[in-house]
Amino acid sequence: MRNAFAEEMTRVAATDKRVVVLSGDIGNKLFDKLKAVDEKRFYNCGIAEANMMGVAAGMAMSGLRPFVYTITPFTTTRCFEQIRVDVCYHHAPVVIVGTGSGLSYSELGPTHHSLEDMAILRTLPGMRVVAPCDSAELRQALHETLKDDSPTYIRIGKKGEANIHTSAPDLRLGKVLVIRPGTDIALLCAGNMMADTLKAADLLATSGVSAEVVSFHTVKPLDTDYLQQAAACFKLLVTVEEHSRIGGFGSAVAEWRMAQPHNVAQMSFGTDDVFMHEVGSQAYARKKYGLTAENIAATTLAALRG
Repeated sequence: MRNAFAEEMTRVAATDKRVVVLSGDIGNKLFDKLKAVDEKRFYNCGIAEANMMGVAAGMAMSGLRPFVYTITPFTTTRCFEQIRVDVCYHHAPVVIVGTGSGLSYSELGPTHHSLEDMAILRTLPGMRVVAPCDSAELRQALHETLKDDSPTYIRIGKKGEANIHTSAPDLRLGKVLVIRPGTDIALLCAGNMMADTLKAADLLATSGVSAEVVSFHTVKPLDTDYLQQAAACFKLLVTVEEHSRIGGFGSAVAEWRMAQPHNVAQMSFGTDDVFMHEVGSQAYARKKYGLTAENIAATTLAALRG
C-alpha cells in the first residue's frame, strides 16, 4: 500500500500544484518520482514529527494541500497535540497518512505498533478517519480527500497486502463498499484485515452461514444508512479491525447501536487491552490476538448457535 501511495501522490501532484508531501525521515527514495515532478513538493522534515505537523498546518492555511507521511505511531500518538490544536482546531485541510498501521511492524515491538490511532483521532472534531482495505481503495481515497477542506487521517499497511478489488471501486468517503453480498450476517471490516475476513466468510459458508462482507473504509463518519439497513436484515453484525477493540471501529459501531431502537447483536474482533511483549511476525501477532480467519469464523459460528 505504501508503494501505491507514492505512485498515486506523484500522479496527483502532476495535476494539482497545491499538493505537497511531508515525510518524517522515511521514504526518501520512495518519492523520487514525485520529486522529479517538482523537487519543492517533497519535504523531509526529519525525526521531528510534532514540528512537521505544525508545518503542515501552516501550509494548509496558506492554500496548499499537505499530505503528512510516516510510520503510524510517529504521525499520530507522538504529535497528537499538534493534530488537535494546529490541524483540527483550525479545520486545516491536512491529510495525515500512517504507514505500517496496526501490527504491520510487529517485529519491531510495541513502539511501532499502532493499535490506538483510530481511537484517539476519531475523538477530534472535524477529523475524518479512513482505513482502506487495499491499494485500489487507497488510491481513490486520496482523490476524495481533495474534494473538500476536511482534515483527514488515512491508515495504511506496509507492503504485500492482498488486492481485493480487480478494478477501481466507486469509493465515496462515508459510504461503504459491499465486497460480497450475503443474507445471514454481516462481516464489517475496516482496513487491511479484508483478505482474512473474506476467508472467514468462506469458512462460514461451509457451515451454511451466508455472510455479507463489507469494506468500512471510512470509520468516521460512519455509513449509518448502511448500518440501519444491516441491523434490519441481519442476525449479527461482526466488526473486524487490526486495532484495539477499545475505541476503534467496533466501538464506533457499538456507539451507534446504543442510540438505536433495535437490538441487533454485535461481535467485535480486534486486539486485546495489552501490549505485546513478544517479538514476532505480523501473522504471529494476529494469531496471538485471535485475528485469523479461522478464529473469526469459529467464534462467530459459536455465537450464532449460542
